[in-house]
Amino acid sequence: MVAPTHLQSPTVLDAPVEDDVRSFLLREGGGDEGGTLGPDVLVRDLGDGRVDIKPLIHPDRARPRLRPLKALQHFSKVLKDKEQTDELIGVFDTLPWRGAGEAAVDFLRTERGLAIYRSEPYLPEIFDDHARLRQMPKGSFAHAYCDFMEREGLSAAGLVEASGDTRNGMAMLDDGVEWYGDRLRDTHDILHILTGYGRDTFGEQCVLGFLYHQRPSPGHLFVAWAGTLLMKVKLRTKAPILRAFLEARRNGRLTQRIVEQPILDLLPLPLEDVRSRLNIPEPTLYYEVLERFGAEGIDPHAFLAKQEA
Repeated sequence: MVAPTHLQSPTVLDAPVEDDVRSFLLREGGGDEGGTLGPDVLVRDLGDGRVDIKPLIHPDRARPRLRPLKALQHFSKVLKDKEQTDELIGVFDTLPWRGAGEAAVDFLRTERGLAIYRSEPYLPEIFDDHARLRQMPKGSFAHAYCDFMEREGLSAAGLVEASGDTRNGMAMLDDGVEWYGDRLRDTHDILHILTGYGRDTFGEQCVLGFLYHQRPSPGHLFVAWAGTLLMKVKLRTKAPILRAFLEARRNGRLTQRIVEQPILDLLPLPLEDVRSRLNIPEPTLYYEVLERFGAEGIDPHAFLAKQEA
């Protein structure tokens, strides 16, 4: 996909679709679930006489499959080093959200979804333009984002690179579903800022637990539960780990689906206003866990990687 350098409003060609047509038509034979969806076409003006035309669903798109044994192989490597992002992504790819295509189609068939598709074609360019984001008001979501990414040494482009050139173990296809999948990937880091969960080991488990109700991927839930239970077993702590994790799950259910929000509209707003607008509760039990860790001399960043060495 060509990443546009500036944002302009395109047009969308509407095509008639039968009301009872499902998002995916199931193929016969081979046990493969997948298929296509009608003649829907997305058209977006990229400027300079360029037009981006893509189907809502590519005719070669198949429903992703679950590969639990492969997921366990990836997860065993994550246990040795939680910073192995490629292995963590491998878990998610082998235990994917199989209904992501339907969610993408439903969203892109709404006026709101189409408006966001037109105005936010490629989020990494928006997120990595810190000079532009720093021009937004102090105390804004944009400033909080820049502070977080610069402090942690992260970039949106780096996440794209770490994700590789496949999704769910399959080749990427240029369609509306892929655009939606890109947003699921590219909005990961802002979850830390919006939810209040840090990049410590337990904070990452809470983010994944929160995410399950945003994008119900078995991979996210598996890693979240496995990591949380390991911490509960390995650490001799009175911190309310399980209750804090369940709080994260509950908060994810209460929050609006972040991938479907107009990010450009949210960035200039005060961070607390964004949290209120999206109905994101404060993670009070997570803060209690961190406070208890501090009192007990537990390094929340060392567990699984260095503390057990």
